[in-house]
Amino acid sequence: MDKVEPILHSLGDNITLIDLMEGNTPGRTGSYVIHAEKPAIIETGTSLSIPYIIAGLEKLKIPLEQIQYVIVTHIHLDHSGGLGSLLTYLPNATVIVHKRGARHLADPSKLIMGARAVYGDKLETLFGRIDPVPADRIQIYEEGQTLDLGNLRKLTFYDTPGHARHHLSIYDSGSRGIFTGDTVGVRYGPEFTGFDFETVFPSTSPSEFDLHAVLESVEKLQNLNPTKIFHGHFGVTKQASYAFERTKETAEAFDRIARSIYYSGIRPRVIEDKLREYMKTDLVDQGFAEDNTAFLDVDLSINAMGLLYMLEMEGKKKKALFKDNTVVSEG
Repeated sequence: MDKVEPILHSLGDNITLIDLMEGNTPGRTGSYVIHAEKPAIIETGTSLSIPYIIAGLEKLKIPLEQIQYVIVTHIHLDHSGGLGSLLTYLPNATVIVHKRGARHLADPSKLIMGARAVYGDKLETLFGRIDPVPADRIQIYEEGQTLDLGNLRKLTFYDTPGHARHHLSIYDSGSRGIFTGDTVGVRYGPEFTGFDFETVFPSTSPSEFDLHAVLESVEKLQNLNPTKIFHGHFGVTKQASYAFERTKETAEAFDRIARSIYYSGIRPRVIEDKLREYMKTDLVDQGFAEDNTAFLDVDLSINAMGLLYMLEMEGKKKKALFKDNTVVSEG
């Protein structure tokens, strides 16, 4: 394994964020280490990020055999693609995942096939190896279940679809914060953008974005009255209410924009361009005069594809329903 110098962010409350350097870019994707009697890691990133996790744990002086839990909020490859490979370094760690994701960790063939449909030949370059997770090391956690990390610190799990149907969010009693993966948007902070502000936009990547589910999940988490949000991408929104309101407002806007211009055969780039217009205007409305939105390029492309997929699937369902109703009426 190549030796790397990890970038660590001490977040207080015995939590450290390890920058996973996704795409060799700081501030893009992170892994959270909870320093507890039973140490836990939340999110692994891709297998390309493993050297950063290992180096981060070494710098934190946490022996690899002491890690008891590795938790993934969902099984998209930028959050869990490296899990199978990482476990070879963590002999005593148990994996915790949503019930819809467990079988795809044990057998990632369909996960890989779906990702290749989106990323094509770039899949290996972006995500590296995707190894299976031994089934006997996987535990499924569902709505309301708790995990005791010792010394009165507990994690409580919540089913939060919208970005993905296999998505968990985790309330941490030690910080009164929630690890939300992609459910409560993407935080664009100075670590990634280079600008002196932070903001939140939603992730509508393929293939399960559902606005109604996003709004329900946000409301569920909002009712927990957390103090902060720990985003998978990237870092902490210290005023949880801001992340909640931004996610609701901008997810609704993304959905509305895509629907307003959609037609059969539309190219993703058309949706992408409209999203960029909205986001640039939104940044100005927030008081951020930066015109350089290159940091949004990758997410804009993926978000546009996700919105287009959603609308195409809705169209297919309507056609099927119309056909079924026609058959019934003719009968």
